[in-house]
Amino acid sequence: MTNTSGPVAPTPGPLSALQPLPAGAARLGAGGLLGGWQERNATATLPHCIENLDSNGNLANLHRVIGEHDGEFTGFWFADSDVYKTLEAAAWELGRGAGPTAEALRDFLAETAALLEKAQDPDGYLDSYYQVEHRDKQWAELHFSHEMYCAGHLIQAAVAAARSIPGDPGAKQVVTVARRLADLLVERYGPGGLEALDGHPEVETALVELYRLTGHQPYLELARRFVDLRGHGLVGEDRKLGPRYYLDHAPVRSADEVTGHAVRQLYLLAGAVDVAVETGDAELLGATERLWDSALGTKTYLTGGQGSRHRDEAFGDPYELPPDRAYAETCAAIGSFQWAWRLLLATGKPRYADEMERVLYNGIAAATGLDGRSFFYSNPLQLRTGHDGSHEDAPSQRLAWYSCACCPPNLARLMASLHSYVATADDTGLQLHLYAAGSYTAAGHTVEVRTTYPWDEQVTVTVTEAADQPWTLALRVPAWCDDVRLTVNDSPVRAGAQEGYLRLTRTWRAGDRVELTLAMPPRLVAAHPRVDAVRGTVAAVRGPLVYCLEQADVPARHGVLEDLVLDPARPIQVRTADGIVPVVLDLGMRSLTESPALYATYGASPEAGPGSTVPAIPYFLWANRSAGPMRVWIPLAPQDV
Repeated sequence: MTNTSGPVAPTPGPLSALQPLPAGAARLGAGGLLGGWQERNATATLPHCIENLDSNGNLANLHRVIGEHDGEFTGFWFADSDVYKTLEAAAWELGRGAGPTAEALRDFLAETAALLEKAQDPDGYLDSYYQVEHRDKQWAELHFSHEMYCAGHLIQAAVAAARSIPGDPGAKQVVTVARRLADLLVERYGPGGLEALDGHPEVETALVELYRLTGHQPYLELARRFVDLRGHGLVGEDRKLGPRYYLDHAPVRSADEVTGHAVRQLYLLAGAVDVAVETGDAELLGATERLWDSALGTKTYLTGGQGSRHRDEAFGDPYELPPDRAYAETCAAIGSFQWAWRLLLATGKPRYADEMERVLYNGIAAATGLDGRSFFYSNPLQLRTGHDGSHEDAPSQRLAWYSCACCPPNLARLMASLHSYVATADDTGLQLHLYAAGSYTAAGHTVEVRTTYPWDEQVTVTVTEAADQPWTLALRVPAWCDDVRLTVNDSPVRAGAQEGYLRLTRTWRAGDRVELTLAMPPRLVAAHPRVDAVRGTVAAVRGPLVYCLEQADVPARHGVLEDLVLDPARPIQVRTADGIVPVVLDLGMRSLTESPALYATYGASPEAGPGSTVPAIPYFLWANRSAGPMRVWIPLAPQDV
């Protein structure tokens, strides 16, 4: 099928506006921010995940199935999925070359593939939780079991292995195991089989990708069947959580708002886009875009995070976006990124690339510490003075691992394949959606991108290889940017953005150079008035980055962070800095002169004292120095509210 190096490979058709670059056509430069994240993932995060699969018993669970471990089952019943996500990450990384970790990753791939083949039942069934003590409940509690969810992650690992390292014996072994399990799903739940659904969507997008890899039509038909059956009460009755939690309250085609468990909702919608693209189903694609409007219009945090309720890890009501109680699970941010990528490929609309950028630089990036070995599961936009961070559900700092460890290996697989999401191609040329240092090739042309974006406004694109024919280079103009400057070979070009992109069509020559400047002055933004939790506050942003205040930067004379208010009359200063923060925003702040009563007579607002400057840092870098209060939304000085 399609020769792609990435996780998503849509078949060209009427609902496939753009195509991912083919294998080897995208390389991130290690000196850029995204390339640096990818290298950190390779050398720290991915080895850390493998170590924890061993020390936390995930691999031992599979060894129990074949009698090589006599301990009890360890962890959550879906612990196999963390093995599969890490396996997928290893495959993508090996496809990049993997550098000094290559040998260890090949060993992990080979050993895990052999283990999975031994553990798999003769009929293809594979789930370590149900294969020992719980045989009587196999397939019997799908609303709860995550059996298909785990199968989906195994299938995605197989797709990664087949696309990245197709000649590797371990890769072939993983594909064989995954296909046997997928065939069992088709036999049991395909047309003419049982009508049933897993409580956690995920297998839908995996089945579509396996179809794209193999061309085997039953995989696509089963994915379509699962999408169409959702919303008809098939998940089963759960009085505690209810059908909305499982996205089983309304069919995807008629649902009018995102709801329920955020990760499940986002994974389901990503799968629905995949099904729509492969079947030419414009109605289904339109439904996913309508639900996008619901999510982005009323239920998404400034950082791109989604899911405002710790209870049920769920979307809240429209405009219910409390900063301090934000759940904003890391896996939901990754799911949002994946959904946006599929919609971008299907439609070519720049708003989806805009959201990919926002959630990547803020909601996703914040989840990993600078060491690459510590992570946030939930991502609040405020941490209060006196916060009790002793519970892993809302810690004050990133943790090395979690009892439910879905997020670290999910981050690992995204970062290992991150180069796949930067650029696309179509019949006319190359489109750059994310500005990252690296090289990108399409239709006989190769461009090299040099930039320190998002710290700097300038992006330099140099043509290093060119074919003797007209070709279009399309450069995305982010929605936040009002001032764009462009030169080609040092000559200014007046080119207006067309549908969010500057499109340069010419017969290019090696050495041609494009200079794009995306002015990113700092600015203050306010939330919709219905977002009650942050009324009377503003947030500081620059370019795609959301900034925050940390207690570590507050002078001792100002006391606690919560007593600071912003003086909007003072201009924001952009300043380069040393250490972990390359660019800070110096904000004009004032501290309250007295601490008011918990409740006071209306109109008796406390006065703000003399002004001073406090640096704000990018949100994704918070909690890398010491535990302490943080806030994105900053109160205005009393007279300015």
